[in-house]
Amino acid sequence: MSRTLKIKQLPVRQRVRLGLLYLSFLLFPATLYYFSPILIIKSGMEGVVNGSLIAFALMFLSSLFVGRLWCGWACPGGALQDFAAPINNQPTPGGKFNWFKWFIWTPWIALIAVLVIQAGGYQRIEPLYEIEHGVTFLTTGANSAEAPWFIAYYIVITLFAGLAVFFGRRAGCHTICWMAPFMILGRKLRNVWKWPSLRLVAAPQQCVDCQVCGRDCPMSLNVPAMVQRGDMEDSECVLCGKCVDSCAKHAIRYSFSKG
Repeated sequence: MSRTLKIKQLPVRQRVRLGLLYLSFLLFPATLYYFSPILIIKSGMEGVVNGSLIAFALMFLSSLFVGRLWCGWACPGGALQDFAAPINNQPTPGGKFNWFKWFIWTPWIALIAVLVIQAGGYQRIEPLYEIEHGVTFLTTGANSAEAPWFIAYYIVITLFAGLAVFFGRRAGCHTICWMAPFMILGRKLRNVWKWPSLRLVAAPQQCVDCQVCGRDCPMSLNVPAMVQRGDMEDSECVLCGKCVDSCAKHAIRYSFSKG
């Protein structure tokens, strides 16, 4: 008598999330310059609002209502690091390491501000600045970025993949991501004013301290401790929902509320 081999599937929500991350990574060669920290400097020197500035502004605005959902569900850099997790699934040290990205982000933003002021402020909007065909890998000619797009592409994926492989889960998100601070600041602003937004809610009385949620967290957060104190807010949380889907006791759930 033959036996049917049953394969345990991930929860539907996590399959959808991974599918979106996979799609985002596949599109990264086309979308790279829309997340460029270099083009925004160059366009600022000319007083131009470019595609990456628009993208970062949208990330900030979205974080007012959905936190760092982008990081957990659609970021190509996050996708690459999640794919690298089977190589090194060790927790990434948090704490002071989380400040590394701010030491990158703060002088970068200051430089952009100085250059824009010197240019007399932003004077025009060009979403396709140096992306004349609309996608990164078709960018050619005199108006293209100084370095070929594929060099920038391989530098970025090497950085993020390398950090994940050598230091653990989503190490790049903790240390070098120049996009995360926009969303962290937006989330902190939301937390001050407490308008309704997407967040995680815990029910400590339902928790049996099995530690599964902590082991599954791609951002290496101490989720069990967060559940026990009834406060799921953390600036490094990317709202991926893995803790929600891994909790057999339903001690964690999504909520769109004031908090």
